[in-house]
Amino acid sequence: MGEFSFTSVFGFTINWDFWSWLVSLPTASVINYIFAIIGWTFLALVFYYIGAHFWAAYRGEKYTAKWQFILLAVDIPPMYIQTPKAVEQIFAHLSGAKISPGVKEKFWTGKRQKFFSFEIISIEGYIQFLIRTEMEFRDLVEAAVYAQYPEAEITEVEDYVEMVPNGFPNPTHHMLAVDFKLADADAFPIRTYPSFEYKISKDDVFSDPMAAILENFSRIGHGENFWFQIILEPTGNAWKEKGIALVKDIIAGHHGHHAHGNPLLMAVGDFPMKVAKEFLTYINGTEFGGHEEEHTEGKLSDLTPGMKSTIEAIEDKIAKLGFKVKMRAVYMARNEVFNPSRCIDGFVGALNQFHVQSRNAVVPSSNSHGHFAFFKKWQQLQLDNKFIKAYVKRKLKVGSSPCILNIEELATIWHFPLPFVKTPLIQKAGAKRGEAPMNLPIDTIESPLRVKAKIPEAHIPIPVVEAEPPEDLPYG
Repeated sequence: MGEFSFTSVFGFTINWDFWSWLVSLPTASVINYIFAIIGWTFLALVFYYIGAHFWAAYRGEKYTAKWQFILLAVDIPPMYIQTPKAVEQIFAHLSGAKISPGVKEKFWTGKRQKFFSFEIISIEGYIQFLIRTEMEFRDLVEAAVYAQYPEAEITEVEDYVEMVPNGFPNPTHHMLAVDFKLADADAFPIRTYPSFEYKISKDDVFSDPMAAILENFSRIGHGENFWFQIILEPTGNAWKEKGIALVKDIIAGHHGHHAHGNPLLMAVGDFPMKVAKEFLTYINGTEFGGHEEEHTEGKLSDLTPGMKSTIEAIEDKIAKLGFKVKMRAVYMARNEVFNPSRCIDGFVGALNQFHVQSRNAVVPSSNSHGHFAFFKKWQQLQLDNKFIKAYVKRKLKVGSSPCILNIEELATIWHFPLPFVKTPLIQKAGAKRGEAPMNLPIDTIESPLRVKAKIPEAHIPIPVVEAEPPEDLPYG
């Protein structure tokens, strides 16, 4: 092989002998040599990505270990009339907790987005609405609630999950946990509270969906517990872009449902067809599938009334603020009274009232009961511990993937019931505080939740400065 070199004007020499020899080799040999030369860079990138992921997770765990969560019991006066619109404004208020950590904050300080948990619990039939938040956002939560419910009572209580066993197998208790998700793509909305208004004669009547939900909490008896949590994490607007793409897909003539598959899997699935098209083009000398190029984009006027309504509903959803959401329910009871059908079946049915055909629904995604014949008992114990740990820690990413709900959808599922919802043993604040008449018979309901004791502040004496009165002060 003759030597071939190139001397640049900058004074250095480039030798092309190796590349000339490499090009003269068969294609398979060229690929092997190129991979041997630069293939390690791809492996280095893979290891770098994996290392960065684990490092970010490590820094994130150190950052979140410093969080201090508190649990707030919220009681509303019994005759205070507010529609779910008020709770929708509460969720909008909490969107102010959104942060956007930079590269340094994410990989060095481990900064993470803090979240909230809105809960409804029934402890032996005693029903309470709760909000769990990190200490930093306590003022934000209280301000959001008081802005809509000025006469509400907010009390910090101890976490109720500590009142029952948190590990299984347990000699006294059994449990069943259920995760919920959206049946379809996040951009499709569920039925929301404006759809529960209807007319009787000249007046509008609101059929509160919370009545069907709370009915299952009221059926809990002695030795039973039924809990429901909605974990909220403020999120950005990327989900809205997917909603816009979904609208365009529907207008173009596609159904649009289940269009949220994995792009990588879709690309791999299309690869054989692309290879076949290229092969036929090479054999015939003509473009294969030329008729597809003549496909014209759909028009809005060509859509059916139902599809137009669906597009409007999607646009209404993405027009409002959204949260990343995980919904989870837990039924736990003593062995002698364990009967999950008492509340779980009815609760799943109550969530079906938010289902809209051709749009979306809230459906169970997984539960803590095993499905395999072999090792079913062992599997159920593993799932029990996994679900109860996720509930106690309010884990967002355990189980099925989180979904996106906007503030109107959240206010539909979780809101304080209206006065006409006659649910027994639901805790409500007094309408007005005052001195009660003597000898008045009082029927009180003692809360099973323990009020969290406040840490006494250190007593710091305030110096008193005695100021001399003015000389011309008039005395009477």
